[in-house]
Amino acid sequence: MSIAEKAFLGSLMKAEYLLMDTVIQPEQLESIRHRELMRRMVEFKQAGKNIDLITLTTLPELESFGGMSYLSELLSYADVEKFDGMEKLILEQWKEREKKNILSLAAMNDWEIAKVISELDNINQSKMDDHTPLQQALAGIYEAPWEEQPQLKSATTGIQKLDFVTGGFKGGEVTIIAARPSMGKTDVMLHFAKMSGWAGFLPIVFSLEMPEKLITSRLMASTGGFNRAKMRDPKRLLTQSQKNKWSDVIGDLNETHMQIFDGAGQTIAEMRAKTRKLIHQFPNRKPIVFIDYLTLIQPSQSYGGNAHLQVTEISKSLKTMAKEFDCPVICLAQLNRSVESRNNKRPMMSDIRESGSVEQDADVILFLYREAYYDKDSKDSTLEIIVSKNRNGPVGTIEVDFNKHTGRIEDKKGTIVSL
Repeated sequence: MSIAEKAFLGSLMKAEYLLMDTVIQPEQLESIRHRELMRRMVEFKQAGKNIDLITLTTLPELESFGGMSYLSELLSYADVEKFDGMEKLILEQWKEREKKNILSLAAMNDWEIAKVISELDNINQSKMDDHTPLQQALAGIYEAPWEEQPQLKSATTGIQKLDFVTGGFKGGEVTIIAARPSMGKTDVMLHFAKMSGWAGFLPIVFSLEMPEKLITSRLMASTGGFNRAKMRDPKRLLTQSQKNKWSDVIGDLNETHMQIFDGAGQTIAEMRAKTRKLIHQFPNRKPIVFIDYLTLIQPSQSYGGNAHLQVTEISKSLKTMAKEFDCPVICLAQLNRSVESRNNKRPMMSDIRESGSVEQDADVILFLYREAYYDKDSKDSTLEIIVSKNRNGPVGTIEVDFNKHTGRIEDKKGTIVSL
């Protein structure tokens, strides 16, 4: 009996909201017992009942499902974070069974090739929840001219001119922030994350390189205006007035409800599972996902070490995640060294490693550039945010003030937007 099916049903019992999200239908499970059990779960959910272990023990035909001991066994297989992988495996197993079934029916009944192909094609339409009759869609907007529309459409970047150019971060869109190392990518990302949190969103940060302690330290420094060098030993190095401010800064950052995951080598599937879980924990906050950074994301397969194919898969998966949760996804990317050999070191699209698919899939691409990075004597605190691609608006350069000692980013005074 499939362990994937046991883990799947156990996960549904452990995290009931997954039943609403899953693409698996009861008839796609191999075991008759599992099929029937999932049908009961669906009936319970529709009747407004829980589908946890206690409620399922009230089933009249409990013994035919293996009794309490079998339900407990299923629960022991639960692994909510690997739920997407289980779904994929069950769908693949179901497709294999259906394929064999169709081919044997075709042989017995001497089907024409066209019918065989058509039946095999139907198997691949396995995602059951993407069908909307137009009638239903129109019914959904029937009252729109007389209804207040929810205002929380896009998350602010916290930079006035950037909001003006991009309209903020929108649901279903992928933004790539690319720069050379030490240019300020992580600081910009954390600025965007806390600003969106204060605006009522749920910032979810997947930091694949920097540990949580360092991220927290950076957030404290940029928010409180503390010199990062002092954060190594706050007791000894902070002034009394800075210490007095410390708890206020913590209070302010608490208000962002930011969530940080710092495991290395996470896959998009794992990130989706964690995001889905948080959406149910914070039903009143719309998620906004930040990932640091692109090439550290683990692809689902190795592609024989072909970096181009790996990045293509990851790039498409980012877009799928943004659409699935209708949330903004912001991902950092490193630039290759070709920038350094040019006189004008402002980045271009071709500087993104394996750039083709990233350029195609991203809705917005932002490059970061600081003149002071190359001229160590410069006192210029300007950070240029170059909007190089903007699917729904203009491109151009926005200048902000960047304090490299604290990591704080602020609007520049005056109008410095070139479009």
